[in-house]
Amino acid sequence: MQLVTWNTQWCCGLDGKADPKRIVDGARALAGPGGFDVLCLQEIAQGFEGLQGAPRDQPEQLAMLLPGYQLFFGAAVDEYVPGASGTLQRRRFGNLIATRLPVRQVEHHRLPWPADSAVPSMPRMVTAVTVEAPGLGLVRVMTTHLEYYSPRQRMAQAEALRALHAEACEHATTPPAPSEPQLPFFAKPHTAQAILCGDFNLAPSEAEYATIQRAEAAAHHRWHDAWPLVHGDAPHAPTFRLFDRTYGPEPISCDFCFVDTTLVPHVRDIRVDGATRASDHQPVGLVLG
Repeated sequence: MQLVTWNTQWCCGLDGKADPKRIVDGARALAGPGGFDVLCLQEIAQGFEGLQGAPRDQPEQLAMLLPGYQLFFGAAVDEYVPGASGTLQRRRFGNLIATRLPVRQVEHHRLPWPADSAVPSMPRMVTAVTVEAPGLGLVRVMTTHLEYYSPRQRMAQAEALRALHAEACEHATTPPAPSEPQLPFFAKPHTAQAILCGDFNLAPSEAEYATIQRAEAAAHHRWHDAWPLVHGDAPHAPTFRLFDRTYGPEPISCDFCFVDTTLVPHVRDIRVDGATRASDHQPVGLVLG
């Protein structure tokens, strides 16, 4: 199973051009000849023409670029604002998962957004798509983008990501009572096998990184950063500020792939494309086998 995750900066490259095709081509190049089974993108825009590069309807553009894939757009920002004609216009901004694997369930979870008047902030969410992966069975793929400016909000969101996974694992081990297939109560395909990926806006040295991976008391399941599973003590390859130093003087790693304990033995590779300039972040590729 090949997965690519990428904060696309609304598909806007360092040349100022918003080009979803360049993102798809870059993700395919990172995945290699077999292509990706799952593509997780952050900062996808719809109705935000005022952003640099004047992005258009990016979920629609990506759907055209990815025939054979199902796309699921989770808008953390979903609002109506006055347009040029005086009428209210909808605009959305968030995460997108595209997959060519069979899909069994789709969930969108809003993450905590505690008030913090000292900094700008926006709503954050996590999209989860449960797929059937060859050789692995059901795998819940979750992608997110945590708050950049507010440590308080980011820590609350890190706690929520751990709690969401713990809840899903409980459902997998103690499923609800059976119901009739035609009812909404019909049993859902829960699984503890899961991947959590995206832009976490934090370095491995920060407290939120440890919080995400902290085990609950007597719990078998928890998140594990896939990078050290493959590369040992080698530092994470930088994924942000590699070329554009607008937000800081040094490159850092803040885009990660975490896997549940059950998937640790299946992690085969994780790598970063350190050359592309199709976004201000670098894409990360994860291989499970």
